[in-house]
Amino acid sequence: MHEENIRNSSTPDAPARHRMRPRPGTRALVVGAVALLGLGLAGAAVATTAGDDDPAPATVAVDAPARAEAAARADRAARESASPAASPSTVSPSPSSASPSPTATKATAKPKPKPTPKPAPKKTSKPAPAWVIPMAGATITSCYGPRGGALHAGIDFAMPAGTPIHAAAAGTVVKAGDVGDGYGISVFVDHGNGYLTHYAHQSRTAVGVGDKVKAGQVIGYEGSTGDSTGPHLSVYGLVSPGRYG
Repeated sequence: MHEENIRNSSTPDAPARHRMRPRPGTRALVVGAVALLGLGLAGAAVATTAGDDDPAPATVAVDAPARAEAAARADRAARESASPAASPSTVSPSPSSASPSPTATKATAKPKPKPTPKPAPKKTSKPAPAWVIPMAGATITSCYGPRGGALHAGIDFAMPAGTPIHAAAAGTVVKAGDVGDGYGISVFVDHGNGYLTHYAHQSRTAVGVGDKVKAGQVIGYEGSTGDSTGPHLSVYGLVSPGRYG
């Protein structure tokens, strides 16, 4: 029977069920890997078989873990940057909160008390001078003293005819006009302090008896009346009656 089986197996006409199907996968697997270390890229390993009925070779990504880790890091960084707890404003104090600003310092500083304003000095008018020159700017042609063998008891002022004459001090007019005593048109002013002033040789007067005058007020105008050789003003200082009596 053994011989018959052998003979039947070698005979071409033997039924096909007695043939043995060749076993697949007789060839070895070939695996290749290429790695690029500098750029962080990895190659792929390809496995193939020689059998006609085997499936197509599959590509295996070697750098899949590295990519997954990089994606996880990127996702973690994005979440940390979006999280308020990891923002710089809460982790580390900003310069604005660490150091007080000038505005905050001014707001907390105690206000200085305002100085009390000094009262403005009251404007007061200058007091009227007690004594003034009857004819300021005039030329003195004769002073008090001896003149021509007699005493010249006054002072002579020379200005053009018609120059105003001013009262030397405040007082009351006690005489005004020409009384025929050689002084021509004259004005006498009693100053109420025991003294009188006499203004002689006027062309006309500007006041009358009983008038109250102030220092510097115009009482007449220069002339050449009475015993005079030219326009001038003679002023005499007198002691009022009863001062020494």
